[in-house]
Amino acid sequence: MYDSTDTKVITRITPKQTKTVVLTFDDGPSKVLPGILAILKQEKVPAVFFWQTRLLYKQRPWKSVLEDGHVIGTHTISHPNLQKLSLEQQYRQLARSVAKIETITGQKVTFFRPPFGQYNQDTIRAAEKLNLQTVMWRVASIDWELKCNTEQIIDNVVDHLEDGAIILLHELQQTVEALPSLIQKIRDKGYGFSLLK
Repeated sequence: MYDSTDTKVITRITPKQTKTVVLTFDDGPSKVLPGILAILKQEKVPAVFFWQTRLLYKQRPWKSVLEDGHVIGTHTISHPNLQKLSLEQQYRQLARSVAKIETITGQKVTFFRPPFGQYNQDTIRAAEKLNLQTVMWRVASIDWELKCNTEQIIDNVVDHLEDGAIILLHELQQTVEALPSLIQKIRDKGYGFSLLK
C-alpha cells in the first residue's frame, strides 16, 4: 500500500457509485503489449499505460491502445531517477517524452508517472508547467520481482483492494500470465474498472 500527502499527486480516483479500481501498466511499449491488449479487450477492461518514449516507435501497436479506449501517459524518455536531475533536466525528460507521444499518436498527454516512484518538488513543478497530472499508485503488484510467482502478483493486488485505488502493474510476461485471473478476482471482490479522469 502506498499513499502520498502531496496534494498534487494522485494515488486513487474519486469513488463512484460502484466500487472501481484503475489498472496502470508501466515501462512499455514492450513486446508483451499485444498480449495485454488482447486480454483487456476480451475482458472489456480499460487501462492506463505509462510509456518510456525511447521504446515508442510508429510501428508499435499504439493505435490499438487508443482504439480500445485506453489512455497513454508519459513515464519519461529513458526512466531516470528524477530526484537526481536538475529542474531543467527533469523538464526536458517530460517535455520531450510528451512531444513524442503526441506527435506519434495525435493525442494530448495529461498524465505522468515518475520512474521508480521517485520525485521531488522540481518534478512537480516541471509536470505542472506541462499541465501534467502526476500519478502514483495505491496498490503495487510487485510484479517486477515475481517472475516465477504469478499467484503472488495476484494476491499482492487482491489482498489490498479498496475503492478508487490505482494499481501498479508493468508490461512484463509474468503480468500477462497473471492478468486474466487478476481481473476475475478483482471482479469477484465486487470491483469494476475505470480510467483516470
